[in-house]
Amino acid sequence: MPLYRRVARRGFSNAPFRREVDIVNLRQLEQKFASGDSVTPAALVACGLMRRNSRRVKVLGQGAVTKTLHLSGVAVSAQARTKIEGAGGSVTQGSDNRDGDHGA
Repeated sequence: MPLYRRVARRGFSNAPFRREVDIVNLRQLEQKFASGDSVTPAALVACGLMRRNSRRVKVLGQGAVTKTLHLSGVAVSAQARTKIEGAGGSVTQGSDNRDGDHGA
């Protein structure tokens, strides 16, 4: 048997600490929500953009937004924030469902 198969493999696994995040793009919000709607994690689950309410979600800036959307309770990238605010919407960072950790 080759040496690389006989030597024990050891090391660190990041599996217990992995952060799973659902990704939603602006073009998906544009299709699913009407102008003036409030976008929350519960609303994303209701329209089928998130699988379950317990996961984290982040809105990315791919696509254009022409509707006024009000986001709360979700993490938002810088590009998505400028596009949403440019269209007259708002982003509330009160609770972005990240449990106080950094990243995501």
